[in-house]
Amino acid sequence: MSRLATVVDGIEPVDGEWRQKAGNHLNNLAIPRGSLGRLLDLAEQLAAIKRTLYPRVDRRVVVTMAGDHGVVREGVSAFPQEVTPQMVRNFVAGGAAINVLANVAGARVVVVDMGVAADLGDLVRGEKILSCKIAPGTQNMAQGPAMTRGQAVRTLETGIGIVGQLVQEGLDLLATGDMGIGNTTPSSAILAVFSGRPVREVTGRGTGISDEMLENKVRAIERALAVNEPSPHDPLDALAKVGGFEIGGIAGLILGAAYYKIPVVVDGFISSAGALLAQALAPASADYMIAAHRSLEYGHGLMLELLKLSPLLDLDLRLGEGTGAALAMKVVESAAEIIGKMLTFDDAGVSQSDSRAQLP
Repeated sequence: MSRLATVVDGIEPVDGEWRQKAGNHLNNLAIPRGSLGRLLDLAEQLAAIKRTLYPRVDRRVVVTMAGDHGVVREGVSAFPQEVTPQMVRNFVAGGAAINVLANVAGARVVVVDMGVAADLGDLVRGEKILSCKIAPGTQNMAQGPAMTRGQAVRTLETGIGIVGQLVQEGLDLLATGDMGIGNTTPSSAILAVFSGRPVREVTGRGTGISDEMLENKVRAIERALAVNEPSPHDPLDALAKVGGFEIGGIAGLILGAAYYKIPVVVDGFISSAGALLAQALAPASADYMIAAHRSLEYGHGLMLELLKLSPLLDLDLRLGEGTGAALAMKVVESAAEIIGKMLTFDDAGVSQSDSRAQLP
């Protein structure tokens, strides 16, 4: 059995007994029942994932997957492809938004070259990034498959393997991030495949393209779907035909997190495209996902609906890199502290008669 098949088969739904146990404990905290809202739901999820009333989220890692896309030749982005390796170098230098926000969150940033169309050998030799390059960018999906099916499997298994290594090093909370000029185009294509919606309804402006460029982007995605006919019933087919190396890597990260029972904070539009692939491969993997935020990118709300996830934040973000996930990590930490450290009515010596009334 392949590594991918082993992991997919090994992903279990979150333990219902632990969810019930956590819910009962949270209902006994010395607060009006439900008064901390969705923090309590998140605390229950963490406790159920980790099978303890004292879930730890201290060891945090943001994995930012980078890759390039052949479809940029169709003029779908406001930025040239050269920006991808330039931003990877900025991540390594510590000068990007993800570095700043991950530092606030107390998280380590791991940058992975999944398929950047540039030589980053110096960064690899200096152990500044992980080299998992499938190829120097995908093929142009508007003219044929973005990658082979074998390459699609490799992207997923790469993400799974990275999580396995991080677990060995010590991992409590994982977050996904991306970097790749043009990657909102394959993400929109993946959303169109799994939602069945017209391309125009799921495609946004990405890096801030003009009306004319947006029309061109829609046409490019429509051509890709017509040429490749990706199947909504075969996630590997969808990834291979209209996906991206970093998107497949993110899907692998999510599958790996679910397999190792690690909560995973899913960033914005591109990460959610990976989440859709992970959910299609292993529906129970959604139990381990935490939606960081609602991206300003058009179509992200529909992704969250398909994933049945409610975002923790809504700040009009659309950068990627893992920035929204890093911000959300502090909310996740707060939920873990609530269930792990707050006293119950009995422990605190607080009367339960009126204080436990259900809030309207």
